[in-house]
Amino acid sequence: MNARIPEDALPPALDPQALQAYVDDKWDAQIVPALTDYIAIPAKSPAFDPDWEKHACIERVVRDAAAWVEAQKVPGLTLEVVRLPGRTPVIFFDAPATRGDGGDTVLMYGHLDKQPEFDGWRSDLGPWTPKYEDGRLYGRGGADDGYAVYASLTAIMALDRQGVPRPRCVGLIETCEESGSYDLLPYVDALRERMGRVALVVCLDSGAGNYEQLWMTNSLRGLVGGVLEVQVLDEGVHSGDSSGVVPSSFRILRHLLDRLEDSASGRLLPESFHCAIPAERAGQARATARILGEEVWRRLPWSCGADGGFVLPMVADPEQALLNRTWRPTLSVTGAEGLPPLAAAGNVLRPRTAFKLSLRLPPLVDAAAASQELKALLEADAPYNARVTFKPDAGCATGWNAPSTAPWLEAALDDASRQYYGAPCGYIGQGGTIPLMNMLQEGFPTAQFMVCGVLGPKSNAHGPNEFLHVPYGKKLTAAVAQVIAAMRSSIPARRRVRP
Repeated sequence: MNARIPEDALPPALDPQALQAYVDDKWDAQIVPALTDYIAIPAKSPAFDPDWEKHACIERVVRDAAAWVEAQKVPGLTLEVVRLPGRTPVIFFDAPATRGDGGDTVLMYGHLDKQPEFDGWRSDLGPWTPKYEDGRLYGRGGADDGYAVYASLTAIMALDRQGVPRPRCVGLIETCEESGSYDLLPYVDALRERMGRVALVVCLDSGAGNYEQLWMTNSLRGLVGGVLEVQVLDEGVHSGDSSGVVPSSFRILRHLLDRLEDSASGRLLPESFHCAIPAERAGQARATARILGEEVWRRLPWSCGADGGFVLPMVADPEQALLNRTWRPTLSVTGAEGLPPLAAAGNVLRPRTAFKLSLRLPPLVDAAAASQELKALLEADAPYNARVTFKPDAGCATGWNAPSTAPWLEAALDDASRQYYGAPCGYIGQGGTIPLMNMLQEGFPTAQFMVCGVLGPKSNAHGPNEFLHVPYGKKLTAAVAQVIAAMRSSIPARRRVRP
């Protein structure tokens, strides 16, 4: 075990060594095998599998996870697969408090839907071909974040096994997160009364700056996506006959993107897509930059550049790189249509070009307003009177800026990090999006948030060779358990300070 924490800093009766040993055994004996089966199922999110209900892959992973939870036989545990008409299902479990806690609830969140395959996987790996190697479980979805439901219940059981008092814990495991969680809000509304008074949200769908300490996510960017399409002809024509007369749909699309982004710097041009960076977050980024240094950008799989060296980052300063990926808007083109494969690309002026756009927004920018502005910006005054359409995705999501951390939680997080990792807790913003966090902060404005995860360096969620760092996952599970126990022991003090 790592650096010892003073006994008076630990929740009553908690034996951290025994807790970690229990968690390790549970991961080795049950969680890794369960995730191996899970990875093999192509449970793609509805945005990537419109026939998800017919294919029944989401149904299978939901049933497998639900069966595992029910088999653990936690005293008083109830579980329901909740189904609203026309929507993806959610798992809702409820583990009653032990020894009474006055009604506070811990809400534990994760998801079981996955991103699509992507290409570029190592020859011996694949998105639906799980492989456990050197403490890494490779395959799509294990780290993002199929492990969450298993780790959540294991943290609960680790406390119960030692008789450590804990508050009521409920789990909400969705299957629409990778599509923007557009199915989730109706479930939150339907389950709100059953959730009770949520005092702590534990979200296991985030990332880590390294694998040497516990990392808390202090902000998440928002997301607006959609398809931008330009059409100039009803059918393709000979490029020698038509070029110079018919405007290129690709050039028009490029012109439209110039309204949105400075192609020389990558800066988004509309000021409304930017926001001021809070001083606290800027300070935390500065501290994290000191911890991680150039690993902030060196951890990425850079290709060789023109002179034999590696491609260079947009900015090499670690602090600015962190702020770029967490508090500044960026545009990515994630897909294209209308472009034939190179081997089939004849001398034809194509009739249309379509790009899939992914626009990451700073945490404090409203995504719905940005989506409307983006559509208006791209469709107005079409060059050459071309047919230009921007169709936003069904699920846009406003980002999230964590509320101020209560003293009890800040202390508990640091204690847990030192106990199981031997290093202080770190704080880092994430460039990705977890739509539920903003929903929950609005719905439970007094709740505290423990947003964390296993997506550390090179884990490559959504891309090729995605992996779950199992040793980190084991320590994270133990840390979650200790924080939940610390919440239970802090209840009297928290009651006294409430207005």
